[in-house]
Amino acid sequence: MRNDKHLAMRLRKRGNSYNRISKELDIPKSTLSKWFSKIDWSRNIKKELSRKANILSRKRLRLLNKAKEQKWEQWREEARKQARDAFPILKQNLLFIAGIMIYWGEGDSNIRNSLVRLSNTNPNMLRIFSLFLQEICTVPKARIKLTMILYPDLNIDKCQRFWSRSIGLPQGQFNKAQIIYGKHPTKRLSYGICSMTVASRQLKEKIFIWIDLFQKQYSLNAGVV
Repeated sequence: MRNDKHLAMRLRKRGNSYNRISKELDIPKSTLSKWFSKIDWSRNIKKELSRKANILSRKRLRLLNKAKEQKWEQWREEARKQARDAFPILKQNLLFIAGIMIYWGEGDSNIRNSLVRLSNTNPNMLRIFSLFLQEICTVPKARIKLTMILYPDLNIDKCQRFWSRSIGLPQGQFNKAQIIYGKHPTKRLSYGICSMTVASRQLKEKIFIWIDLFQKQYSLNAGVV
């Protein structure tokens, strides 16, 4: 028997992996596998090493996820801080007030989906909210996406031209229209519903903070009166 095989056998019985033995004795892992892969006690060691490796892997994954979540929470808190700092000046702007009031009443309230989304049948409301996004929130026009929700008897091109002209956003920013098939697919709305979306968790955090600050200030003022 090769002398290094005795040494390898000893290290293996101590629970060392092929990698460890290979590095320590400079023996190819293919050779170690040939020596030990069919030995019961070595296979048991392999199972135990795999079990420990899985445990360590799960721990590392949990730590990585925790660190990632902490990083994102810091990023979100920075957005909330920016919103609080900007509120004293912004609250004097009528477009700002209009924007947060529209979103408070009609906007998507699920903060976890990271979508600033507003759906409505009123083009004037959507136009004002589009201006709020661009002028107050400094969202580039190209990032604002539109989706129409239509009944099957409505003409998609005609509706798209209507919403594009009314809101002031190009037709190239429309997603594929969603068609509603119900029991009564008749023309209930002349141009359907239009949904305006900006994908931004940071902006959604800010809007929620602004709404919260506004209602708190209004409640305080109302109490004084």
